[in-house]
Amino acid sequence: MYKWLVYTVIIGVLFSAGSLKANDVFEAFEAKVFKSSHGTLNYRMHIPEKMNANKKYPLVLLFHGAGERGDENRKQLSHGAKDILAYTQTSGNPAIIVVPQCPKDKQWVNTPWGLPSHTMPEEPSVPMKQTMELLNKTISDMPVDKSRVYVTGLSMGGFGTWDILQRQPDIFAAAMPICGGADTNLAATVKDIPIWVFHGGNDKVVKTKRDRDMVAALKKAGGSPKYTEYKGGGHNAWRRTYSDQEVLKWLLDQKKTD
Repeated sequence: MYKWLVYTVIIGVLFSAGSLKANDVFEAFEAKVFKSSHGTLNYRMHIPEKMNANKKYPLVLLFHGAGERGDENRKQLSHGAKDILAYTQTSGNPAIIVVPQCPKDKQWVNTPWGLPSHTMPEEPSVPMKQTMELLNKTISDMPVDKSRVYVTGLSMGGFGTWDILQRQPDIFAAAMPICGGADTNLAATVKDIPIWVFHGGNDKVVKTKRDRDMVAALKKAGGSPKYTEYKGGGHNAWRRTYSDQEVLKWLLDQKKTD
């Protein structure tokens, strides 16, 4: 009971600075459980109010970080969800937003975060397999604009963003990984996708070189990624990133042409 009270207070502080309050965000994202061939996955989904039956909507997939792992199906809304939701509501750009939750003993990508590099595992992690199934089913069952499917994530979720992008490059119109890392040997598979990468210049948790190296690999492969490095910034690069309206506008403005 005490732990839950502390958690509730922390979440309230996180959300109080914005126009949306904690309860508003929790109410805007319905708690769901996805039953996949690899077990069950907790997730939250925001569906725009008064959806037009004749309209297709963009979809944003958001991967949370390691600190938001669990089984209560709430903590994954701690970072990014509020800002993305607020932008879609105020910009006249309503979107379906999907936020899965990784169990506390799992990772989006089975690799240590502190390494200077990694090779993408041949098999996705179980939570990633579940998320890919969830994403494919959501695209199939919901009125999703297939030319406007986006992915973003922070820290452990930054790794997840790169991972799903490299595994399913044909799905996404754009990606926005934050303080993550990827397999640079697979850069060519995503070189044509609009990608904006963010990292703190003094990140002690996930080495800044991880995203620097990936951006360099993309450019070498012929891509044109955007890269923002916050000089002297630490690991929490997501705070500045998700609160930047121009960044969110860029993401939702991207559209596949093929």
